Amino acid sequence: MTRDSYDDIEPLLKELAIAVERRDPAQAELRELAIGRCLPLAEHIARKFSGRGEPYEDLLQVARLGLVVSIDRFDVNRGSRFLSFAVPTIMGEVRRYFRDSTWAVRVPRRIKEIQLRLGGTIEQLAQRLGRMPNARELAEELGVDRAEVTQAMLAANAYQSSSLDAAAPDGGENAPLSLLDALGEDEPNYELVEQYMAVRPHLAQLPDRERQVLVMRFFDGKTQAQIAAQLGVSQMHISRILSRTLTGLRTAALED
Repeated sequence: MTRDSYDDIEPLLKELAIAVERRDPAQAELRELAIGRCLPLAEHIARKFSGRGEPYEDLLQVARLGLVVSIDRFDVNRGSRFLSFAVPTIMGEVRRYFRDSTWAVRVPRRIKEIQLRLGGTIEQLAQRLGRMPNARELAEELGVDRAEVTQAMLAANAYQSSSLDAAAPDGGENAPLSLLDALGEDEPNYELVEQYMAVRPHLAQLPDRERQVLVMRFFDGKTQAQIAAQLGVSQMHISRILSRTLTGLRTAALED
């Protein structure tokens, strides 16, 4: 098995620490040697974070900065291995880069941190539940407030932005249009679809009478008076059923 050049870096770092303590002029050369030997570690960590929308060269620069910080802060007297200190330090620098430097608009730090945890949590819960988790379930899994989860999900839209004047991709021979020219118009029915998808799970949980009244009113197009006559109750009773049911559905949908 091949060993990396930083596997036995501790003796060199100890020599560097002694040189720093004695203000030995050789400390600069020793520091450069230690950094050079550990560069593959920074490259390995940068590759782990590639493919997330940021150039590999930028990630590598941040990882190398984290490596330098690790070498400068490592305490050889504690007897621990350099890797156990360097890896989380370098990864922390890269994560901070994603958190602080790649957002198109200002987002609170806590919301950024929750947003970075959402992806893996959604995947785990989806596998466990057999469906997409809602905001309440995500909040319980992460141990945070449901409102913070909602803000983090919305904050994902602020991660990167594109200029409306930028050219949109075109696979043909036409001159490329700007994103602004390529944008379509708002489809009013999209909002209706979203509302239906939010309410649909709760419709199945309604008592038979309430669900029947909703179907007759909004799917069959009957008036309250017609529904009352068909069911043998007063119009006021139908009005109360509709008001109570719609309020309950709205509350349940907003909670999700």
